[in-house]
Amino acid sequence: MPARHPSTIQSSALPGRTAVIVAVRNPDEPESKVRTSLEELTRLLAGLGVSVVRTLVQKRPHRGAPGYLGEGKLRELAALTGGPGELPRGPTPPRRPETIERRREAELVVIDDELRPGQQRNLELATGVPVLDRTKVILHVFERRARTRLAKLEVELARLAYELPRVRDDSSLGDREGGGGRAARGHTNVELEKQRIRERMASIRRELERLTVGAQVRRRRRADIFHVALVGYTNAGKSSLMRLLTGSDVLIEDELFATLDTTVRKLVPPTNPPIVLSDTVGFIERLPHDLVASFRSTLDEALEAWLLLLVVDASDPAFREQLRVTRAVLAEIGASNAPTWVLMNKADRPDPDSRRALAEEFPEAIQVSALRREDGRALRERIVAFFDEFLVTRTVELPHDRAHVLAEVREHLKVLEETYGDGIALTARGTPEVFSRLERQARSAPARDDPSP
Repeated sequence: MPARHPSTIQSSALPGRTAVIVAVRNPDEPESKVRTSLEELTRLLAGLGVSVVRTLVQKRPHRGAPGYLGEGKLRELAALTGGPGELPRGPTPPRRPETIERRREAELVVIDDELRPGQQRNLELATGVPVLDRTKVILHVFERRARTRLAKLEVELARLAYELPRVRDDSSLGDREGGGGRAARGHTNVELEKQRIRERMASIRRELERLTVGAQVRRRRRADIFHVALVGYTNAGKSSLMRLLTGSDVLIEDELFATLDTTVRKLVPPTNPPIVLSDTVGFIERLPHDLVASFRSTLDEALEAWLLLLVVDASDPAFREQLRVTRAVLAEIGASNAPTWVLMNKADRPDPDSRRALAEEFPEAIQVSALRREDGRALRERIVAFFDEFLVTRTVELPHDRAHVLAEVREHLKVLEETYGDGIALTARGTPEVFSRLERQARSAPARDDPSP
């Protein structure tokens, strides 16, 4: 098997490496936005065990140059990595003079942007080290965080979609292999590699279809259950709020994308009808499109929700931009029309004046702290009151020989009164759908002592 191109470096080989981060800033772009993006990328790399030793930012009106950077900045970058600092001229990459001993301060170059395959190859030749763009870094993070079979397949599909157009620039795949008949020259290794990738992608899509059908069935089973979805920027505190509201022992880590799998738990103390919460994958600035598409099955939790809790970190100066990103992704998947509450989590961190200013700027938002139990109780009461608006009060009469159907729907009803006479009179609060199901089952269900098969 031919050696892989440096850009296909495995995430297991990243811990302990040093990196220099490079960004191009459009002159019209606010400096704060670039700084926030670089800080975010630094945290993503830290989660992979990569330490950032230097950051280079070039002010430039476009990002389409073959080497991404200007010649001067490229030489400055190569001085940190020990590369020649020149773009390849012709089919042969530039050779470094063997008499010059070059110091290497960084072992990786990380670009805070999505590179074209040719740009990535040119940068690797000019710097002499592997080059990762922002998309590849996020893919590495997702690969390390995936736990379930569904999440692993979704990440692999996104990775293969990323790698497919880059195969043509992988000179390590050699020239040609046999095949194609007596007079044919055979397929190139590049063509064979692309074919293998496409076949694997097709296989993954087939398996994902089987797995997502199961997920859709599970969602349909709880279609008449009140469902709240926690959505928001990664590391905003969704898992902490999940634990506060449900008492569940969900994973809580101070890392971006600590979990990629959907967690569903019931609200505690339990309610009748039950209310379930789901914690979805977090969003991030410039989340690669292939990852959004791959995690559609996970994000579909937001589509199925009766209520969205949009969580932001009130202590993060960049939370407004994060709020915009989250809303944009929700709109992209078609979930922007659901009732949505903005939860300003970590509201215990800003000072009182800042909290008052936030309340004036976002009067509809709910300021909470996942560390305060009283905030959890107050939020739970608001959620219960929200769903109480969907309930109706009805009295249903059942013959005694149909009493067993009550057990099937009792947890979906808030029973107010239950009297026994010639039959069973049940007065309860529930959704119209549950009452219809109860009445339908009462008419069609056979009696327990019915001897007929």
